Amino acid sequence: MDKDLIIRKAAESDIDAVMEIIAEARGTMAKLGIDQWQDGYPQREIIENDVREGFSYCIENSRNGEILATFGVFTAGDLCYDKIFCGEWTTGESLSSLGESVSYTAIHRVAISVKSRGQGLSTAIIDFAADKARNKGKKSLRIDTHEGNVVMRRMLEKHGFIHCGTIYLESGDARVAYEKVL
Repeated sequence: MDKDLIIRKAAESDIDAVMEIIAEARGTMAKLGIDQWQDGYPQREIIENDVREGFSYCIENSRNGEILATFGVFTAGDLCYDKIFCGEWTTGESLSSLGESVSYTAIHRVAISVKSRGQGLSTAIIDFAADKARNKGKKSLRIDTHEGNVVMRRMLEKHGFIHCGTIYLESGDARVAYEKVL
């Protein structure tokens, strides 16, 4: 990652920039015929909550303060990952089998500005989340995406994630689930 780029927790003052990057990602997916995020998700309220709870991060150009990417890191697990269909998690663990102490970190709401794509920011995001997970004693990273989001799926596989099966969001929408053992 460029030495002028920093990863930091997102602040309330970053929310407008984060929402712009999410809107760009939504537009890109629409052009590719992917219905992921086309229902307005993630809504501003979700991002505001992520920021408030300390889950939201951004990559910033330290020279000009421009936000180039956004993502969430969740070390307490994800209830949607409790049940997996047509496969199994590489680590075989779920929230219900571990109670409140999960051994994975979830990554959600990854979006990179159009002009910053292809500059290694996805690698920076994965590396950052992996370091954060290791520091919390976690054994793996988990993430999900739309089946048709081929760009994201390729990126995950390039970074050592294994396709584990299908999970269902609270909305009932299916997502392909990936895990990377650290």
